[in-house]
Amino acid sequence: EALPADQVGCIRNFNLQNGDNIREQLLGLSDYDLFVTYSILESPMGVENYIATLSLSPITDGNATFAEWQAEFDCEPDREAALIQQVGGGVFQGAFDALKSRFGR
Repeated sequence: EALPADQVGCIRNFNLQNGDNIREQLLGLSDYDLFVTYSILESPMGVENYIATLSLSPITDGNATFAEWQAEFDCEPDREAALIQQVGGGVFQGAFDALKSRFGR
């Protein structure tokens, strides 16, 4: 039986635009502390033990929000730099850019 999308332990299964499949598991979620932590169970990236956290902090001067998204994972040493760029510069920055274009100023 599938768990609700906001219940710790639920599995999210989705396809990227290129058709690649990713399965993630929700490890932590707090509306009060403004964070979400998840692990990647399956992906085409070639990473293991991938755990990421997205956290938000209010910035009272200017009514803004600071967003921090970090990930730790294991990979082959020769792929480390490319994966850091793919995850940080591609996935994370792409999501931040989309949020900024929708909600930013």
